[in-house]
Amino acid sequence: MIVGTAGHIDHGKTALLQALTGQAGDTRREERERGMTIDLGYRYAALEQGAALTGFIDVPGHERFTHNMLAGAQGIDLVLLVVAADDGVMPQTREHLAIVELLGIPQALVAISKCDRVDAGRVLEVQEQVRALLAPGPYAAAPLIALSSITGAGVETLRAHLLQAQRDVQQRSREGGFRLAIDRAFSVAGAGIVVTGTALSGQVAVGDTLLFGPQGKPVRIRGLHAQNQLAERAFAGERVALNLSAERLALEQIHRGHWLLGEGLYAPTQRLDIDLHLLPGELRSFEHFQPVHVHIGTQDVTGRVALLEGSSLAPGERMFAQLLLNTPVHAVKGDPLILRDQSAQRTLGGGRVVDPFAPTRQRRSPERLAQLQALVGAVRLEEVLPALLAHSESGVDPQRLERQFNQPRSHWQLPADVRMVDTRQGPLLFSRAHWEALKAPLLGHLARFHELEPDQMGPDRDRLRRFSGSPLARPVFISLLDELLASSAIASSGPWLHLPEHQVRLSDEDQLLWQQLQPQFEAAGFNPPWVRDLGHDETVVRALLRKMARLGLLHQVVRDLFYTDALLRRMAAMLVQLANADPDIQVTAFRDAVGLGRKRSIQILEYFDRIGLTRRFGDRRQIRTDNALAQRTEA
Repeated sequence: MIVGTAGHIDHGKTALLQALTGQAGDTRREERERGMTIDLGYRYAALEQGAALTGFIDVPGHERFTHNMLAGAQGIDLVLLVVAADDGVMPQTREHLAIVELLGIPQALVAISKCDRVDAGRVLEVQEQVRALLAPGPYAAAPLIALSSITGAGVETLRAHLLQAQRDVQQRSREGGFRLAIDRAFSVAGAGIVVTGTALSGQVAVGDTLLFGPQGKPVRIRGLHAQNQLAERAFAGERVALNLSAERLALEQIHRGHWLLGEGLYAPTQRLDIDLHLLPGELRSFEHFQPVHVHIGTQDVTGRVALLEGSSLAPGERMFAQLLLNTPVHAVKGDPLILRDQSAQRTLGGGRVVDPFAPTRQRRSPERLAQLQALVGAVRLEEVLPALLAHSESGVDPQRLERQFNQPRSHWQLPADVRMVDTRQGPLLFSRAHWEALKAPLLGHLARFHELEPDQMGPDRDRLRRFSGSPLARPVFISLLDELLASSAIASSGPWLHLPEHQVRLSDEDQLLWQQLQPQFEAAGFNPPWVRDLGHDETVVRALLRKMARLGLLHQVVRDLFYTDALLRRMAAMLVQLANADPDIQVTAFRDAVGLGRKRSIQILEYFDRIGLTRRFGDRRQIRTDNALAQRTEA
């Protein structure tokens, strides 16, 4: 169990831990000189003989060091709220209590300290103050123990309550990747760099590799302590010290707020959707895009809050919001966080992370808010996946879900109506019904394209995506097309996509013009006329001949020079005959066979090179027998 103190400055937190553990606190020189705790203090002691060590985190009570208190409060199992009998409830009593309530710390005990300084009536008065303070919140039934760290009165009663609480502590899940928020880093002679923190999830063993800091630097675990004991392995819920080893790793690179993560969890983010709760004691509403300090893990970063369900949030109310941070952070769903004002002088509220990978667009859309509503109450991925997929047109990235829930894919039990779609950029999750429903509209768009462009074989993939206005990312759209092609719902001719029954046809105007031009092509033989010599508007003729080339009725050998398909096949057959006599076809042999000049013969041969009928070797060519045109000619 990990116990953290809370309470106003000079209410006896450090002295009480010394009375409980027998270990002195405030060991820093500046703390001794000023007579107050400035930074976090750590102690480990068995509450009774033979019991496992309990970890104690002593936090500063001064308002100037609330950021240090927040770093120590993350991940504790029980808060020990200390209220001095002579002072009673003070400002930091209230702020610290608000913080631990927002963090969702499961258990609380209240120590009414310094009872040796006051009479019994004052003790009862302070107890009533504390009960009134706790009454509206989750700790209304927390035990109140009157004690004195000087005389020892009541300390054993507190110890007994702590022992009972330790028996009630629920073991944290060891599933998922390891996460540790660093709160200290120091160097040990003969060992090197050591970092400490509370393990928030998973487990780690000596020899493991973790990713450190904003850059995700790989570090190896040379050794570790768990709950201040040398160990080979540490688990979620324990205070852990890790001896790190990595190339060019320096102590100056490590700071409070950095993370150590299992390799699959490294995904820095600067946008988080959260369930925001504004403290009821706030004097005014929280405004959209208000600047704040955000405390998550042991990090303290700045940013702004975009409210998602209105322009302001009244004191005591809740609302979905998006954090836009100035510094990358690490988070998973359910992580608690605290918001303080821009000057870091007071706590405004807090909440929990709903989605650490918040979208940049459509963040207020009904579909997105429905996803957040489904996410906020879910613990495991399987509970919320159907709702996520129901409100996601483009599928859900499973790797993102793994990181969002810290739930490895190997542990998933996907519902029967969910399928994994493979794309060129990785798999995506879709509901089976939604994936199938995407196909019919796409076929409808393709049919409409054929109606609008009857003289075209069809669009290519990217043109069809634009024409259909599909919201799918290109890799997903291609996967959808591949399925339709595999099922023969769509056919392809080269790059062109079309319905299997689609027949290309010219418009009436085009057919009339071709009837006028065709006799000139038939009369010209191997030397067809150029576009400029056909006796009609060049632009109109060129458009028609290129359209017929797309249909396979003509072939454009060079710009503005077209051969009919039948004539081109005759020349291909002549090449095959020449190759039968001599596999190495010379330009002169082809020139003599077709009766054209050398320049025109070379233009035709280069076209055959481009379409793969021939392969050039210097000044000669050979037939490529694997070419479909050559095979049909031989047949």
